[in-house]
Amino acid sequence: MPKAPERKRSRFSARTWLTMGALATVFVSTALAARTFEGFLSHDPRFLLNAPTYRARQEGITILGATNTSLGSVQQVFAQDYGRSVYEIPIAERRRRLLAVDWIEDATVSRVWPNRLIVRVHERKPVAFVNVPHESVLLIDAEGVLLSPPPRANFELPVLSGVWLSQSEAERKTRVQAALRLLDDLGPVAAATVSEVNATAVDEMRVVADIDGKTYELWLGDTNFGSRFHNFTDHLADLRAGSPGASTFDLRIDDRVIAK
Repeated sequence: MPKAPERKRSRFSARTWLTMGALATVFVSTALAARTFEGFLSHDPRFLLNAPTYRARQEGITILGATNTSLGSVQQVFAQDYGRSVYEIPIAERRRRLLAVDWIEDATVSRVWPNRLIVRVHERKPVAFVNVPHESVLLIDAEGVLLSPPPRANFELPVLSGVWLSQSEAERKTRVQAALRLLDDLGPVAAATVSEVNATAVDEMRVVADIDGKTYELWLGDTNFGSRFHNFTDHLADLRAGSPGASTFDLRIDDRVIAK
């Protein structure tokens, strides 16, 4: 009687070892197969990314959505990948580098088997021009990111004053957002007359507007931009008669216009 349990334990142990051995064999076989397949994807010529040529500059890479972005700058991100298997290209790292390219706000990179990549670009949208001292004219988006104007660009946007290269992106964003709130409050018709928004002090906003063939500088303060602007235009004929040479007006007190 005492030996029976021992025989059962022996048979159970043998069965267990056989099962473990079979599983190990399957695991090793699978690992070898995976390694062989990985080597196939890495070295087979059919998966190599084709370099751009004179006739097909995007033969291996298709770039979508790049209107203002330099195609050369995008292709340069992948310069070291030409002649390399698309399987080995680090997609996340390439996307990270694309986000550093001027005009690109977001991007995705997709493998297209056997040997191509598709790059989809979402570009930043400029909202104003910026005159940067000692620099050329730049554009700026709603996040405060400065952008170089692309060749042959034709943007009809106001100029934003009060922005400098030395400011942080957060500081520039504060000024851009204040300018956008002002223009939105004016409404599309009145906003179309504004050629410049001065956001040097966001609680003392000013605009330069072209109205009836004359240019005016208007001090609007920090609120009620639309009502103050329309109060000025409603009384413009009287203001011209009373102050014919004035071109700067203080509108910061509601329902009152003061010639400066």
